[in-house]
Amino acid sequence: MKKFLTRVPLVLATSSCMVMTIAGCGGGEAADGGATGEAKSIAFLMPDNASTRYELFDRPLFEARMKELCADCEVIYSNADSSASKQQEQANSAIAQGVDAIVIDPVDSAAAATIVNSAQSQDIPIIAYDRPIPDMPADYYVSFDNEAIGAKIAQSLVDHLTEIGAEGGLLQVNGSPTDAAAGLIKEGIHSSIDSSDFELLAEFDTPGWDPTEAQNWVSGQITQFGPDIAGVVAANDGTAGGAIAAFKAAGVAELPPVTGNDAELAALQRIVAVDQYNTISKPIKTVAEAAAEVAYRFASGETVEGKTTLFDTPSELFEPTVVTLENFKEVIIDGGVATVEEICTPTYAADCAAAGIE
Repeated sequence: MKKFLTRVPLVLATSSCMVMTIAGCGGGEAADGGATGEAKSIAFLMPDNASTRYELFDRPLFEARMKELCADCEVIYSNADSSASKQQEQANSAIAQGVDAIVIDPVDSAAAATIVNSAQSQDIPIIAYDRPIPDMPADYYVSFDNEAIGAKIAQSLVDHLTEIGAEGGLLQVNGSPTDAAAGLIKEGIHSSIDSSDFELLAEFDTPGWDPTEAQNWVSGQITQFGPDIAGVVAANDGTAGGAIAAFKAAGVAELPPVTGNDAELAALQRIVAVDQYNTISKPIKTVAEAAAEVAYRFASGETVEGKTTLFDTPSELFEPTVVTLENFKEVIIDGGVATVEEICTPTYAADCAAAGIE
């Protein structure tokens, strides 16, 4: 039976395929391809700049789909830069401007309940995006299945370690304690680790998903557990990068396998270089376009039925795909997530060649 060697105190927590066009998106498209929908204003409130995805992918993909739905619609974009109070101000501003709908990826899932209440009191529909808001049901929630993400990355690691006959225990680097999606990922990770033969050495809730915080914590665990660390389950690519940096700074010659999530370019390059074991491919285009379609329908006065329910909120949860070097070309290159040119820069050219990615 598995035993827990040490569990460091957790940071206090408070309560991360092809898009099918949702039918009846209000309006439509003219014969010349121009959108004919009635003009609306939609607030798109993102949480931070710690992850590059929001500026590089979520925002432009959301705005592009909204433009297709409605050429005259306005997207009011704001990034809270990891500040819950700043996001509250941005939401208040959007409400004061009389937006027709709000899409929010909350910095703090508990604090965002106030934003939901404020918006709904003004009859402004609010769509939770990527991260749920458990304490106050939004009108809709669009995301990938975060619990499945955690379970899949951890199980992938456990299977790999079992296959190679690894011994030792695991470190678990969770996401932000104020992010309900991180909590779901954490639950999924535990479901795989706790049913495995590997001991959980210690775990950590990473404030603000900050890679530096993850690196500092992992550095301490390397000092404590050293060669007993068989692998690290990191909840996203940023914390994975922090964990890997800690091992390199400690002079560990053979890095233990480390998981990730988000398929960020830096993580894809680390996988090719065999510094990171896996990540999750969850094409942001999928959720960004779905959120735009749902937001426009709500803004147009429709009620959108969920395909499932999470935290009493009608929801649509997409299935993620685990990526390792084994299926890298099929999922990442052939799937259009990233190009060979983007990944195989001069620094990684030899690694790409060794992996057959050219």
